This record gives sequence, C-alpha cells and structure tokens, in this order.
Amino acid sequence: MSSAADHGAALRELLKNVRAVLLDFDGPVTDLFRGRSTAPVADEIKAAVRAVWGSVDPQVDACDDSHGILRLLREMYDRPALEPLDSLGLVTAEGIVTGYEYEAVKTATPAPHLVRLVDVLFKHGPPLVIVSNNSDGPIWEFFKSERVQRQEKVCAVVGRDPFLRDMKPRPGSVLRALEHLDLPPESALLVGDQLTDLSAAQQAGTPFLGYTQSPERAARMLDLGAQWVVSSHTPLIETVKSMSSPN
Repeated sequence: MSSAADHGAALRELLKNVRAVLLDFDGPVTDLFRGRSTAPVADEIKAAVRAVWGSVDPQVDACDDSHGILRLLREMYDRPALEPLDSLGLVTAEGIVTGYEYEAVKTATPAPHLVRLVDVLFKHGPPLVIVSNNSDGPIWEFFKSERVQRQEKVCAVVGRDPFLRDMKPRPGSVLRALEHLDLPPESALLVGDQLTDLSAAQQAGTPFLGYTQSPERAARMLDLGAQWVVSSHTPLIETVKSMSSPN
C-alpha cells in the first residue's frame, strides 16, 4: 500500500506544471444515483427513442445503463444510412436523463472532503473545472445547493452535449475545457474515477489522476497508464496546500 510520502512525491510531480484541475462529477464530486440501478431510466429512453426512430439496435436494447445507452444511441445515429435518423431521438434521450439528474441532485451529498478540495483550489489554485458526461444544469444546481454552496468557486462546467457528441471516453469534453481555459493539454490534470475518464485524458494528452476506493480499479488504471491513483481527496488537498506555502 502506498504511503503518505509516496502520495506527496507523486502528486507534487504531477502538479508542478498544472494550471487547471479538471474534475469529473459523478464519483469524485458526488455519488449521484447512490448506487441505484439506472435500468428504469434506460428502459424509458428505449421506449421514447423507438417512438421516434421506429426501432433500436440490439446493443441499445440490451443496455441497462442510462449513460451507456446515450453513447450507443449516438453511435447508431452516426452510422451511414439511406434515411438518416431524426436528431429528435438524441435530444429526447438526453432530456430524459437530464430530468433524472435534476431530481438526483436534490438529495445528492458531496464526496468526502470535496468541499475542502474546492476551497483549497479556490484559495491556492489552480482553478477548478468540472468535466462530465452529466448535464451542466444539474451540476450547477448541485454546487448551488445548501449542502455545498460553492458555485462561485467553480471556474466552469463542461457537461454533456445535448446531441450526445463526444461523451467520454472520447476526449471532446476535455478538449472543450482546455479551449475554455486557453491551455495546452499538458497544463491540466483530469481527476476521474472511471476508465473512460482515463481514456479521455489520454486521447486529449492530459495527465490523469485516478480517484477510486476499488483496489482492482486502481490497479487497472495504473496498468493502463494513469500517472497516479488516490482513494481520497485528502492527498491532493494536502499537496496543493504544501506547494502553495512559502519555503
């Protein structure tokens, strides 16, 4: 198991040239659906999209994850066809998920030490941007909530495109964040809890810090090239504070 010294050295190396922290939302910020299955949401999406498109691919029909199905629908939409699919199917699916996200943030609680992390980054830098496959509206609602009240300390939110373009593991949201910040990829750090986050960071050319309490996923992230993995925000908080302190 890694020691505090290991964390400190690795994170100082990782942060030394970082000018922005890009933080995934569902996981590092909050467990949005608190472990509840999103299969009912996926089923609602399938019914709504069938009403627009007539049918869906077998892979879509078999999917029981509310975000996974959005990626599959976009792939289906992008496939060359004699009669292109109506984009209304995508917008309808996205709107269903967004509605459930708005409902979920009403009771979502911050991840442990999340508020401290936001405060430390705001005080000492670098600036914080949320980069997520969730919709930006519910994300802002979460940071405005009485449980958090930190919206003014978030530099920007780059959420899900309404037409479902470039959801992670594609790098589009990371690249949009970098464009907003006017930074090169190597000057930002993406913190995420999924392998899709790691893939998006690698494709964008951005360093990656894994955040997971799963030893198996942590090992997998390191095997796939993550620069470092933590199980808590505390090491990042302490490193940012130590790097900002005068020698």
